[in-house]
Amino acid sequence: MTTETHSGAGKWPRLRVAEWAETRDTLHMWTQIVGKVRLAHAPLLNHWWQVTLYVSPRGLTTSAVPHGAGAFDIEFDFIDHELSLRTSDGGARRIALESMPVADFHARVLQALEDTGVPTTIQGHPNEVERAVPFAEDFSHHTYDPHAAHLFWRQLLQANRVLGEFRSYFGGKVSPVHFFWGAMDLACTRFSGRGAPRHPGGAPNCGDWVMEEGYSRELSSCGFWPGGGDEGAFYSYAYPEPDGFAESPVTPSEAFYSRENGQFLLPYEAVRTAREPDRTLLGFLHTTYEAAATRGKWDRASLEADPARWNGHRSGRRPRP
Repeated sequence: MTTETHSGAGKWPRLRVAEWAETRDTLHMWTQIVGKVRLAHAPLLNHWWQVTLYVSPRGLTTSAVPHGAGAFDIEFDFIDHELSLRTSDGGARRIALESMPVADFHARVLQALEDTGVPTTIQGHPNEVERAVPFAEDFSHHTYDPHAAHLFWRQLLQANRVLGEFRSYFGGKVSPVHFFWGAMDLACTRFSGRGAPRHPGGAPNCGDWVMEEGYSRELSSCGFWPGGGDEGAFYSYAYPEPDGFAESPVTPSEAFYSRENGQFLLPYEAVRTAREPDRTLLGFLHTTYEAAATRGKWDRASLEADPARWNGHRSGRRPRP
């Protein structure tokens, strides 16, 4: 690992999509395999929240997954570049993250689960991709560049932090900031409290019923994924999309509504190069949400919250009446 990687850990890193596309596509399949392990063991939560991964201080983790009377977790460590599997009864296995076919990674993960007393059968092919080659037969995705993977995790670390701050301004139903391995994106979703029309589906190699569950309530969703721009993109959309949403004024000036994608996009590089990256991204998140909530006639007064409302008590100083 280079000195630059560690010394720049507090900054928004530069990572051009074209420079790590092969590693990205391999890692996408690897995260699908680990995500499907969680799917096989965790009970259903609304909108499939039980299947996601989370940004951790070292990479991406399943968090604790129930198994029998105990639990296990799986973590992608993008610092030491290994996949770590741990069980609550003390079992542990590690798999080196290095260039290998998806088929080999698939076999090693299932064997590690077997060896630690967590035998698992998963759905054997990926979702939300055009060519759903079965994992056990996928030898075309095999590249792993550790430096690129580390930089991607640092992108997620920054995005996760700011999305988490944005999440704190909402008191209604709101998802965690979590990583959906289907589309390989980090997302946070707010809900109006009302039902939504049945979603038409249409995601490649993914049952329409999956999308029906995911979009069963009116929502405003935002996040980051490694596509849509030279260095990835932040996005924001509403379902159902209210009239006038696409024409709503949003910030910063680099943000735009993509008719092709049906959402607002903000190139990652516009945030990375901004004088105040956090403020720039928060402006995009707040203004696109406000467009969805105002146009959609959400009850904003009852749904939104001030994250500083208890600061006087937390600091030990009582606020003046």
